[in-house]
Amino acid sequence: MSLGNSWVIGLTGGIGTGKTCVANLLRRLGAAVECADEIVHELQAPGGRALERIAETFGAEYLDPAGALDRARLGELVFRDASARQRLNQIIHPMVLEELRARLQADAEAGYEVIVLDIPLLIEGRLAGRGAGATLPFDHIVLVYAPRELQLERVAARDGLEPDAVENRLRSQLGIDEKCEHADVIIDNSGPWEKTEQTVRELYADWLRERP
Repeated sequence: MSLGNSWVIGLTGGIGTGKTCVANLLRRLGAAVECADEIVHELQAPGGRALERIAETFGAEYLDPAGALDRARLGELVFRDASARQRLNQIIHPMVLEELRARLQADAEAGYEVIVLDIPLLIEGRLAGRGAGATLPFDHIVLVYAPRELQLERVAARDGLEPDAVENRLRSQLGIDEKCEHADVIIDNSGPWEKTEQTVRELYADWLRERP
């Protein structure tokens, strides 16, 4: 895969850390941002490549009367059942990876100086390798951080979930402190957003100055 002079940034974090806010800011600053979650939604939408496979694997009861995916019901299953989560990942991850590679190449050919791949499970999916054999050719892995207690508070407030449901979601990912061990850059989003925004703007300016 030839990427010219583009930086390829792997952006990740945990639930409730503010990764989406950082991704949106990077897009406004001029980066191409490709979101794995958005690709998943496209794949699972009616007519999407993954929907039929999901129905075959988990049963038609995970579709609503109109034939669309019942996301809430499937989400409740996979967040509490590790084996179900693994089966879903085996369907989804190869398709997402294929689409990310295609979009990455297209963005590089379009001349974007910074290309951000926003992947919540980047580390869990072992996509953070380096060198010619890497699954995706990242230059930097950037982690958006907030302590676990703040994650719990934010997710409960944002999604209106009971504490047990929030715990199930957090347990479905590596702990945020463990994720930090795999990151090149850590953006601390536990304080005021204005401070986080300044950090992201400075980081983006550094990337533009130090293009490969």
